[in-house]
Amino acid sequence: MEMSTFAPLGRHARRLTAVAAVTALAPVAALAQDCTPDEWPCDTVEVVSHSSAGGGTDTTIRMWMEEARDNLDEDIRVVYKQGGGARSAHEYLVSRGPDGHTIFALTQTHLYTIARGNSPVEIDQLQGVARAMDDPSVIVVRGDSDIADYDALIAASQDQALTWGVAQVGGTEHIGISRWAGAADAEVRVVPFGGGGDMITSLRSGAVDAALANISEALPQIQEGDLRALAVLYPERVGDLPDVPSTFESGHDVAVTTTRGYFVHGDTPPELVEKIEATILEAMASERFHEYLRSSGLDPEKNIAGAAEWDEQLKAEYEVSLEALRALDMTDR
Repeated sequence: MEMSTFAPLGRHARRLTAVAAVTALAPVAALAQDCTPDEWPCDTVEVVSHSSAGGGTDTTIRMWMEEARDNLDEDIRVVYKQGGGARSAHEYLVSRGPDGHTIFALTQTHLYTIARGNSPVEIDQLQGVARAMDDPSVIVVRGDSDIADYDALIAASQDQALTWGVAQVGGTEHIGISRWAGAADAEVRVVPFGGGGDMITSLRSGAVDAALANISEALPQIQEGDLRALAVLYPERVGDLPDVPSTFESGHDVAVTTTRGYFVHGDTPPELVEKIEATILEAMASERFHEYLRSSGLDPEKNIAGAAEWDEQLKAEYEVSLEALRALDMTDR
């Protein structure tokens, strides 16, 4: 398997950045101390996104945020902190402190940045409050590919290294493919394309042999026959692809999902964490949000989760990410 290297920021530089960020807006954290759970929110609630407006992370926020706005006495708005693979969002987390009014959208990008040592925070400074979706990945090839099914993929991958498209080196697809290759004893070669859309376009053009894609994004093209789904990297088959096997059925126990959820500063008082959790879950219980998940091929009952389940999952996924990045020689941790 081809490996890529990444030079993480030095520990001394990370400490200096964290100290500078802490001192920048230290008084903000006092807000949580002055705002009781019964009074919350006491100020505008910010939902911080590390991604651009109009993308999947942004859309998911807005699908529940309007409902939340109707249930709150204060305004709630999206704030964009892009750059550094969520590093800018982490710097904002440090500067805001546990103020009780700053909620952060999370995808695995956050976990990779921390695991690489390229963040001013550690994983225990993230307190999960709610999960919006857990979108399984599916192995796809072109609709007219000679690789007819999962068994054929395994056979081809052991004969020679197939070329896999990824959005970026060190991203969800790259790490997921590498973990799967280890479990399946497969040879792979990854090619980055800069984004998920370009990755799928390149697959359809024949530039690569296979790719991992989120079911929510690939389902229409699978149903139209442009892509062929070979297996889902998930413990069980999924409802919209009932004839597509799980890799677990072949003993390749690797789950790869794109997860979107929300966290607050790890020092936020538990009573406020519970109030924030309840507010988000109430908004996600709306028919609008449920229909959004269903239209993406996702079951609301299996995707939406509260603080206890979500926080445990994101901490576990961090450990998996750290191990995978070590195997790829992309972290010195």
